[in-house]
Parts: sequence; C-alpha cells; structure tokens
Amino acid sequence: MNRNTARTWRSAWAAVGCALLLTAAHASEPVPPGMTETVVDVPKSAGIFTIKLETTIYKPAGDGPFPLIVLNHGKARGKASFQARARYSDQAAALVARGYVVAIPMRQGFSRSGGAYIGSGCNVEANGLMQAEDVVAALDYLTQQPYVDRTRIVVMGQSHGGLTTLAFGTLAYPGVRGLVNFAGGLRNDTCVDWEGNLLRAFETYGRQSRYPSLWFYGDNDSYWPQPIPEQMFAAYTRAGGKAQFVDVGNFRSDSHGMFASHAGLPIWLPRVDAFLRELGLPAGPVQAAAGSGAEASGTDDPKADTNKESE
Repeated sequence: MNRNTARTWRSAWAAVGCALLLTAAHASEPVPPGMTETVVDVPKSAGIFTIKLETTIYKPAGDGPFPLIVLNHGKARGKASFQARARYSDQAAALVARGYVVAIPMRQGFSRSGGAYIGSGCNVEANGLMQAEDVVAALDYLTQQPYVDRTRIVVMGQSHGGLTTLAFGTLAYPGVRGLVNFAGGLRNDTCVDWEGNLLRAFETYGRQSRYPSLWFYGDNDSYWPQPIPEQMFAAYTRAGGKAQFVDVGNFRSDSHGMFASHAGLPIWLPRVDAFLRELGLPAGPVQAAAGSGAEASGTDDPKADTNKESE
C-alpha cells in the first residue's frame, strides 16, 4: 500500500468514526420533559422483500388517541446510511405540547433504515414520489397504533423532506388534513437546468395536490435564493395547488436552517398554530413545552442538512 492510498484509507476511517461519534451524541441527547421517545422499525414492502424504516416516535403522556404529525427529515451530504437519526427534539416537544404524536421516519437507505437510498438522477419529481412511498409505509404502521387518531393527520417536512411532503400530497390517504413545507426542494448542481427540473416537479405536485399546505422559505437561503421559492410557489399554485406562503426574511446566516434551529421556533410555531386551527386541529400548547435549547441534531447548519444531490 503506497503512502497516498494509506492516507486515503485513514481519511475514510476518520470520516466513519466522526459519523459514528455524531450518531452516538445525538442518541444521548436528553428528551425534553412532557413526552416519551421510542425508536421502532417500521416495515416497508419492497417487492418480494420487507425492509425496516428506523422511526422515532414522540408521544404525550396518556393513552390517546392523539392526532399525528409525520415529520420528514432532510438529506445530509455524503452517503445516506452515514446520516444520523433525525430527532428534532425541540421542534417535536413544541408539537407534543399541543397534544400530537410526532413520528420521524428515516427513509429507505438513511441512517439504520434498510435498503439503498433511492435517487432518480435529475428527475426531481420522481425522487419526491419515491420518497413519499416511505411516508405511506410509516402511516400504514402508525395508524394501526391505539394511541394515534387516524382521522387527524398532518405531514410536515424540512428540505428534502419538504419535497417529500409535497410529493406525498399527490396521494390520497385517509385522515390527512394538511401539509407543512419548510424550505423544501432538491438541488443537483450536476444536472442541466436543475432549476427547471425543480419547478416542473412543483407544478406537477400542485396539479395533483389533494391537501392544503403551508410553506416557509427565507430570503437568505443558500440553496433556494430568491426568486426560486416564489417561482416554486407560483408553479404549484398556478397548477391548482392550495398553499399559503410565509417569507421568514433573513434568518441568521442562512434561512435554510430556520426550522432545525431552536431560535426558529417563535418564527414558525405561531403560523403553524393558525394553520392547524384552520384544519380543525389542536393548536397552542396544552402543556409547557420545555425544550433543551440545543439545535436539532446539528441541522441548524444547512451544510449539515443539505438537499444538494451528488448523484
């Protein structure tokens, strides 16, 4: 083994070690009071096989049944299987305080979920729809749990998870009331006309949308500089999608990380509360939401929770 090869292997193992340490650190973060956290393996049919989706479930005290929020995670740089389990514990605490069960399924190929990450090259529309299959699998499991009210469901997502959420919105699923999109999209800089691919996906999702949605984008988003968010919204709504747009302005150095930051809670929570009321769902805390004050699994840094693809 020559010196360059040895250096490459040392670097690779160092990266793996860092990823494992980061995952362990996230797993040891305390759970905010007022809720429980469990991790389950949700089955997903994959042809003749069944794979497991690592899913975090936060639950209020009591037996329920409680309304359900499915929260879809973003995509970090690098190999999906090296990505830590998404927790969003402070964000989940605020929602649990409003009386919701919050579930965060790690999609196929991410973290400890089975299978390989399903990409689709430059086809953004197809990518989102394939990711949405995992949301369906999670809902199929969750709606069978006695503590879940299967008639009151909201689907939310951050970054790549926001795209997943809007793609899921083209599917009819009993009990789903609405969608919330935080800085959603998918960017592949190696694709010709990636912006056009993105806008066409949003147009299709809007044309086939079945639920009202609430969108959050900022003015200093490093992945979606203006006017891209406004163009995505226009493509979606012109095609028939029903949506509300919230411009959060500038947030710190990059508004892409607004949702994952503890500091973002007072920005998005009031608007989400208003949206939940419009849907006839619980809004406003029914118990004190005492978060840890930490950032959500390191995802305040948008470079750590990126939707830039390298396929």
